[in-house]
Amino acid sequence: MYELSKKYAGLKPSAVREILKATSEPGMIAFAGGSPATEAFPCEEVKRISAEILEENPVSALVYGVSEGYEPLRKTVKKWLYERENIGTDDDSVIITAGGTQVMDITTRVLASEGDTVICEDPSFIGSLNCFRSHGCNLVGVPIDDDGMNIDALEEAIKQNPNAKFIYTIPNFQNPGGTTLSLEKRKRMYRLALENNLVILEDDPYGNLRVEGEAVPSIKSMDTEGIVVYAGSFSKILAPGIRVAYAVVPSKIAPAFTIGKQVSDVHTGVLNQIIVSRWFDEYDVNAHIDEIKKIYKRKLNLMCSCLDEHCKGFISYVRPQGGLFIWAKLPDNVNMLNYVNKLLERKVAVVPGTAFMVDDTKPCSYIRLNFSTPDDESIVKGVEIMGLVAEEFI
Repeated sequence: MYELSKKYAGLKPSAVREILKATSEPGMIAFAGGSPATEAFPCEEVKRISAEILEENPVSALVYGVSEGYEPLRKTVKKWLYERENIGTDDDSVIITAGGTQVMDITTRVLASEGDTVICEDPSFIGSLNCFRSHGCNLVGVPIDDDGMNIDALEEAIKQNPNAKFIYTIPNFQNPGGTTLSLEKRKRMYRLALENNLVILEDDPYGNLRVEGEAVPSIKSMDTEGIVVYAGSFSKILAPGIRVAYAVVPSKIAPAFTIGKQVSDVHTGVLNQIIVSRWFDEYDVNAHIDEIKKIYKRKLNLMCSCLDEHCKGFISYVRPQGGLFIWAKLPDNVNMLNYVNKLLERKVAVVPGTAFMVDDTKPCSYIRLNFSTPDDESIVKGVEIMGLVAEEFI
């Protein structure tokens, strides 16, 4: 009999993906997903652009591509990021990837050997945690406050783990915590990384979805020394199924990053890259982002008002300023998994907080709620059911 490798034998399937299987049941209200609102997809634009590409020059979209990405798109992304957020310098390279999680995968391949440590927020995105685990990395979690990662705890974690290779952070509307890392904390994190020869892997899939408050400069925009790898994605502002994302990589890492891309999938789908490139050329992407933010602001306001009405005293949360998620805390004396299972029985799917913890065996009183995927009627009905089930636990 064959055996799984030691790196994969202990991995568990994503709890989010497993719960999503239940959402296919008729009548299930899905607060467990992480998909953008389908009404935000620019479907007509993508249909027209795709038809033009396949009519005018289909061969150009169906051949092998360059590992670093479709050159016009790379140039467009670099210009757009610099103009919009002051991200990237002449010493940085933009490399197109197949989804944002591939940036985590390649960065780990390039920077970490088996047994090395990755320092990350706790809780954090399960896809990235499993990525780090799959490479045999040791995960050290740092708790988050209302304004992002606790930097005093980060400093202690760095001292205790001299073999750490990089710090992983989701600074904007963190998944699942919904928090935003403050400017002062971003500056301190950068200084700590610089002083301790660490790279920062800045994962920013939600930064364009701010619906409240003032924007905070990215850590990458402060990067004068080439120690930040920045991951961005078109999944949340265009469509997730296109699987086009990007990394802004310091020049000293870029050659190794390209090799990591080559051994992963050779290149991202050329047709999809050309679609994104032409979308930028032919439409006002920034105006599109402004429009879809109105959808997310309405949905966030609706879910928060429903939680305040139906779950007050049972669920508490820090209101996110954007993104797709609310990190909801149950009373400490409530068995979170029992509550999640009771909701499933009533056709409401949420994600147990343990799925996002570095150590998922420890007690957790949180659940993650997604407000972007369900329609307004489902949000109202689902939260009302959450309140009714909560009464059984009070």
